Amino acid sequence: MIHYPKKSLGQNFLKSENILNLICQTSSIKEGEVVLEIGPGKGSLTKKILSFGALVIAIEKDNELFAFLKEKFNQEIDEGKLKLLNQDILDWQTNEMKADYKIVANIPYNITGLIIKKFLSDKKLPKSMTLLVQKEVAERIVARNNKESILSLSVKAYGQVKYIKKVSKKLFSPPPKVDSAIINIFNISKNNFPKKELENKFFSLIKIGFSHKRKVLIKNLEIIAPKEKLEKCFQELKIDTKIRPEDVSLDKWLELNKKLSK
Repeated sequence: MIHYPKKSLGQNFLKSENILNLICQTSSIKEGEVVLEIGPGKGSLTKKILSFGALVIAIEKDNELFAFLKEKFNQEIDEGKLKLLNQDILDWQTNEMKADYKIVANIPYNITGLIIKKFLSDKKLPKSMTLLVQKEVAERIVARNNKESILSLSVKAYGQVKYIKKVSKKLFSPPPKVDSAIINIFNISKNNFPKKELENKFFSLIKIGFSHKRKVLIKNLEIIAPKEKLEKCFQELKIDTKIRPEDVSLDKWLELNKKLSK
């Protein structure tokens, strides 16, 4: 069966054995662990994850690729090593997971943010997420230029994140227009949000805080609290009133959220 990549689904298939190995090694896959793979494509990464002894749940939206994978991994499916689902990952419910799991995936770049948000804000959190994403997005997530963003704060609020390695666009078929990078999100928890209300308010706060990037943070926040209250909070938390949102650390955002939530 021949499958032609679909641009609409962000299909770029990784063909480097070394990078496939590195992705699995980064995730520290152990025998018998449950691994969720998003968008397995032609199954190169699926095959590699299976070789580490993991039990794989692979979710593929493309009907043609689903049929291709079903045929390719017929034996592994029969042996119960691979569960293949023909669904949209954004519609799939994690309550179907009966055990702890890790995510290992070369995800579609056009829904990277949505995928990360879905799994980090879910009730059943993954133990870790090892993802191949667009290099520029990876750099934003880890704040390589020491400038935070809504995306970087949204990830760091739930766990630690590490930039692993740049992956050249030449290692894909067809090659995308940009390079990629492997990131690893680990120590995932909701420790920063003991209450759902606090979690919701945090995301509302950073969204408002970044609403006008050229303005100082305190000015952006004046729509949710009086200037006097904000100045008092900033003083107590030792936050410069002239600071811009991208220069505020996660810890300060969390502290500010608690104070403004009282």
